[in-house]
Amino acid sequence: MAINLGEILGGMMPKKTRKRRMTVKEALKVLQAEEAEGMVEMEAVTREALEKAEQEGIIFLDELDKIAAAGGGGQGPDVSREGVQRDLLPIVEGSAVQTKYGTIRTDHILFIAAGAFHKAKPSDLVPELQGRFPLRVELQPLSAEDLARILVEPEHSLVRQYQALMGTEGVEVTFLDEAVGEIAAMAARMNQEMEDIGARRLHTIMGILLEEVSFSAPEMKGLTVTVDVPFVKNRLDRLVSDTDVRKYLI
Repeated sequence: MAINLGEILGGMMPKKTRKRRMTVKEALKVLQAEEAEGMVEMEAVTREALEKAEQEGIIFLDELDKIAAAGGGGQGPDVSREGVQRDLLPIVEGSAVQTKYGTIRTDHILFIAAGAFHKAKPSDLVPELQGRFPLRVELQPLSAEDLARILVEPEHSLVRQYQALMGTEGVEVTFLDEAVGEIAAMAARMNQEMEDIGARRLHTIMGILLEEVSFSAPEMKGLTVTVDVPFVKNRLDRLVSDTDVRKYLI
């Protein structure tokens, strides 16, 4: 039987306490949380979590192309890449993995891998690892419509982030739908003409678009800035059309 000395000696050692003033409403929440934590049987929670991880777990392996040996040279960095693949292979195939909460079998865990295979190819992976990913899906580049949705639909979209950021300075920023479409169209054009970095292009464009407003925000407290199509074109047209300028930007 495993003995946790921390639990045995924990009650003997004096604990550090810290006083904090709060309202009765706040104190009630703290006490409820403490009582709820005391009622939870952690061993049962750990057992259920291990079982769910084994039976319903999903592991996503991003940037798998980074460990693909392009050309299969078999020397230099390609040897290290193949070594990483060999280390991943038993986990993907199904094995027992030791964690701080216990042993997890990976036999029934779903593995999903992704990568930008424009230089290396999926066939550059070791054959055994290729066989563990039988289904392959090729994604299409993001369109202007996709980029426009990314700008506004997520809970923490870039539009909401910049509105909240300017709001801390007392500046209200409003984005018109037409302006969002124009920003997305410019990002899609730059992705087509330069390296396609997907939605990351939006970070650079939004930063340049609101650079002047961000810099002057402390002096603009109480004002409202409306981002419309002329506002966007005035600040981004030169960036999109001037190849000498944009090659230094992401």
